[in-house]
Amino acid sequence: MVFKRLLGSLGVGGPTVDTVLAPGTTVPGGGLSGQIHLKGGDNDFDIEHVSLELVARVEAEHEEGESEGAVTFARFTVGGGFQLAAGEVRSVPFTVMLPWETPISELHGQSLGIALSARTELAVAGAKDKGDLDQVAVGPLPVEEAILEALGQLGFGFKSADLEYGRIAGTGQQLPFYQEFELAPAPQYAQQVNEIEVTFLASPGGLEVVLEADKRGGFFSEGHDAITRFTVPHDGVAHQDWNAIVDGWIRQLIEHRTSCGAQSAYGYGESHAGSHGSHHGHGHGHDDHRSGPGTGTAIAVGAAGLAVGMVAAEVVDEVGDFFEGDEEEED
Repeated sequence: MVFKRLLGSLGVGGPTVDTVLAPGTTVPGGGLSGQIHLKGGDNDFDIEHVSLELVARVEAEHEEGESEGAVTFARFTVGGGFQLAAGEVRSVPFTVMLPWETPISELHGQSLGIALSARTELAVAGAKDKGDLDQVAVGPLPVEEAILEALGQLGFGFKSADLEYGRIAGTGQQLPFYQEFELAPAPQYAQQVNEIEVTFLASPGGLEVVLEADKRGGFFSEGHDAITRFTVPHDGVAHQDWNAIVDGWIRQLIEHRTSCGAQSAYGYGESHAGSHGSHHGHGHGHDDHRSGPGTGTAIAVGAAGLAVGMVAAEVVDEVGDFFEGDEEEED
């Protein structure tokens, strides 16, 4: 993952920057390392700062419909305060810690269609210029992977993943957007729900799991959404029966009968039942948020757990177009 470009705002003869991220996958709350290689231009330049931004492509819903755009959700100053002589080559090593709510972009080494990237900004003599986007690979935390594995073993089919602009009411959400995993119901629940949506909100103290069910209607009732929340610690993941825990969560979610409920303490087996009802409970005020960069991604779920199957070509192309489009905007 390398990019190299002439700093456009500095004109011909300005410094060039070449950023290389360390290979491999990181996790939410984990470190992202790399090297920023600078090469001096035709003249000496005072480098005021070198910054790294984390950027995600996010969907937003509004009255006119849907739109997508790049959202910078973290920014780090990794160097600066030095003079880069004409023709000088200098490297700026960095290690930054990702926000705990950083989206998961791949699972078992395969892309989920989430456009997540790092971008370098160089401030030189009062002028600033941003480099190209460099894709970042983020896998799940152990507890997140355990929950996804359990959903797979219970028979849920993973349909897609996307990023939604907005906030989920009643949670400790920190970023201005959240990631949503859409699942087809397991056979034992297919008569009760059309779809299950899962959101992870990690923090140093644990993981909030938000579950939403699109419940089917009956002869005398209309279909509606039910939302419930649980929290789990990061420790002791290997010592839990996640199939039983997650199945209990799903049963509680589906058995909700009212559109709102009382707040309660919550843990492995107890619901934080404070946000039942429509999508408005998510805090973003939109009625439908089921499309996005992951739409059309087919993910197979087998008895061995969750595994990415055929990632549709249009999804991969869509991610590539996003990065290329941002590069064009910068020029």
